[in-house]
Amino acid sequence: MKPYLTRIIVTLSVVSLLTDISSEMLYPVMPAYLKSIGFTVLWIGLLEGFAEAVVGLTKGYFGKWSDVSGRRMPFVIIGYLFSTISKPLIGLFTSIPVIFLARSSDRLGKGIRTAARDAVLAHESEIAHRGKVFGFHRAADTFGAALGPLVALVWLHYNPGEYRQLFIYAFFPAIVAVALLFLIKEKKSEFVSTEKLSLRNVFSFFSYWKKSSPSYKHAAAGLIAFALINSSDVFLLLRAKDAGATDEQVILAYIFYNLVYALFAFPAGAIADKIGMKKSFMVGLIFFIGTYFGMAFASSAWAVFTLFIFYGIYAAIAETVSRAWLSGLCEKNERATALGFYSGMSSLAALAASTVAGLLWLKAGAMVVFLFSAAGAGVVLIYFATGRQKN
Repeated sequence: MKPYLTRIIVTLSVVSLLTDISSEMLYPVMPAYLKSIGFTVLWIGLLEGFAEAVVGLTKGYFGKWSDVSGRRMPFVIIGYLFSTISKPLIGLFTSIPVIFLARSSDRLGKGIRTAARDAVLAHESEIAHRGKVFGFHRAADTFGAALGPLVALVWLHYNPGEYRQLFIYAFFPAIVAVALLFLIKEKKSEFVSTEKLSLRNVFSFFSYWKKSSPSYKHAAAGLIAFALINSSDVFLLLRAKDAGATDEQVILAYIFYNLVYALFAFPAGAIADKIGMKKSFMVGLIFFIGTYFGMAFASSAWAVFTLFIFYGIYAAIAETVSRAWLSGLCEKNERATALGFYSGMSSLAALAASTVAGLLWLKAGAMVVFLFSAAGAGVVLIYFATGRQKN
């Protein structure tokens, strides 16, 4: 029996682990750092929403480019390299335009690599094991996301308030990850396209919706609708601060969330292979609703800490299942385009979600932000529960 964890899958997972150590050294301290250099909650929401929109739109374009060219690894390597180079810039400069540019460049790298990398993972896995493969990758990715904040926690314990050096140190694990990618040999594509792609038709991947299957449309529509109410995780970190948590407690909560996420990702993928992707995602939505409803009324740092456990379980299920689900609802030679379309639309939705969340927080307070998201997720849950389309 062919092993479902190939050398390529393991290498890509280690690369993701190292990259997330780098990225997540910075993410939990990002709100505090941005506030320290003059960003308001609204500006933080706009920054994160804009960054996610950059990811999504570029995932779509570069995903289709990858399909048309029949190549995967050049996009993976260039994408990781882009993110690696951009990380130190956020710590070196403090002006709003430069921070926007640096953060967007980091996300651009993710946009270049993600659809092509996911297509490699899907190509390397059989349909019966796809949930486990994506779950293994997410587990490695998220284990790195737990180690990164731990490094930040140790640094800030001995150097309180010294955020900027972390952006420099984050460069080193990221560059090791890029070096590992050169160990992967590009496999020859079985598909040759005559389609031409240029910057003039950068949004042509949006046309994929018309040709996609009814099952893909059903799944993607619900997932994109969910993205419309799922604002950046930065707001969860801000909520922890709002509830009285110190910087160290916020980072500890984020580490614990990522550990839960990492521990549950592989089992979530294995269960999804057995019961179906749609049912698994619906279970994830229930955990999301519980988390956000609880966040609306949380009044202490410990309450928020407990809710991060449930959020970790949600993320392990939903983030593992969504891409594996969609990759099985499209043609093999269109996987990167299909995943890119979903990413593009969901990231535009995330821009709207984070902007609205920032405005609601300023005008009505944190409780309204989290109740709004919980209610919206409930609507999506009903949509999937009553829909006729299956996996």
